[in-house]
Amino acid sequence: MSHHLTQAQLDAHWMAYTGNRQFKKDPRLIASAAGNYYTDSDGRKIFDGLSGLWTCGLGHSVPAINEAVAQQVKTLDYSPAFQFGHEKSFLLAEQIAEFMPAGLNRIFFTGSGSESVDTALKVARAYWRKKGMGTKTKFIGRAKGYHGAGISGFSVGGIPANRTLYGQGLESYHLPHTQVPGSEFSKGMAEQGKERADDLLNLIMMHDASNIAAVIVEPMSGSAGVIVPPQGYLQRLREICDQHNILLIFDEVITAFGRMGAKTGAEAFGVTPDVITLAKQVTNGVIPMGAVAFKQEIYDTFMDNGGADYMLEIPHGYTYSAHPIACAAGLAALDEIKKQGLIERVSNMSSAWENSVHQLKDASPIITDIRNYGFAAGITIAPIDGEPAKRPFQIAMAMWDKGYYVRYGADTIQLAPPFTTEQAEIDSLINALGETLKQQN
Repeated sequence: MSHHLTQAQLDAHWMAYTGNRQFKKDPRLIASAAGNYYTDSDGRKIFDGLSGLWTCGLGHSVPAINEAVAQQVKTLDYSPAFQFGHEKSFLLAEQIAEFMPAGLNRIFFTGSGSESVDTALKVARAYWRKKGMGTKTKFIGRAKGYHGAGISGFSVGGIPANRTLYGQGLESYHLPHTQVPGSEFSKGMAEQGKERADDLLNLIMMHDASNIAAVIVEPMSGSAGVIVPPQGYLQRLREICDQHNILLIFDEVITAFGRMGAKTGAEAFGVTPDVITLAKQVTNGVIPMGAVAFKQEIYDTFMDNGGADYMLEIPHGYTYSAHPIACAAGLAALDEIKKQGLIERVSNMSSAWENSVHQLKDASPIITDIRNYGFAAGITIAPIDGEPAKRPFQIAMAMWDKGYYVRYGADTIQLAPPFTTEQAEIDSLINALGETLKQQN
């Protein structure tokens, strides 16, 4: 690959979630992006089969977002996040609330999904203290869950490779994941696995509800390879949390704003949590931004117990909370989603996407499972000699060489094309992946 970087320049950057040694021997550099395609440093067009990092459902270089950002830079580049405000943050908060389930109408801004999770967990603990139940400090996550890269996120997360290096985190316990025997190759929500929600009762029995602040799950687990909830599973979690006075947090950093063919995963799966964490699609990936949507009762608890009105109700926030440029990008991105009818488009095309993805089942015996929902799919790949991550890496690199960007993670290949993807692009992506899988056999 042609590029102008020196080895010293390559070595200077310690890259995130990357095999740095391999990458710096053979860099994969992206030069530009437009529509549903990247262009690499050799000038090759690369179809974006993951919408950036689940971020760019509108595609790339969207004129309306570009213009909004350019205008905002010229008008107000930065505004202090504490004690002062700017108009666009309030406009964006109202817009986000319109996308949320009824009642989740109080929006706290962050700089990323990891910060959103940290905010949700901190607020959960503080909420119970405000309610006079300060012993409720423990959290329950789920095996194969991903909740960002912060110390709280890896604590409640359940991907072993993201946890083992770091030692003790927050006091957290984990539900089992929902991939059960017999659910392989399910289209959409599997019939098997709902009973795994009842494992929450065992954890409550062990630790007592008086010590548990919240349960946090992704409605659909993205980073572990598109693990779709079984029928009735999320409803059962909601039921148990209600019975035992435990907050339910949905991590919707991937699933919110259209990926599921609905405004949120909560809407798609018909379950309303107490808190929703957000990021990624809120600005179409143009500018880093996250948010947390809280039900009004949580917000009111802090307002009603905040002391004098000039005092901080909660000492929490970030330098870049409600950054004006991010707010401008968010307003434009959400407006484009509505104007272009992209949530409806994803919903209407989901069946065709599902059929296309599941055609891969017989492409190669190394495929052990395929899962899908909305515009997302995960494919589990049989390991090579006990190295579960090797073959997915090889498949993703072969796809890159063919002009397609897909994500490899653990033992999976993950797909999440832009909401603007055409059927011909889906066919091209799936055909190329089918060829690659056969070649790996």
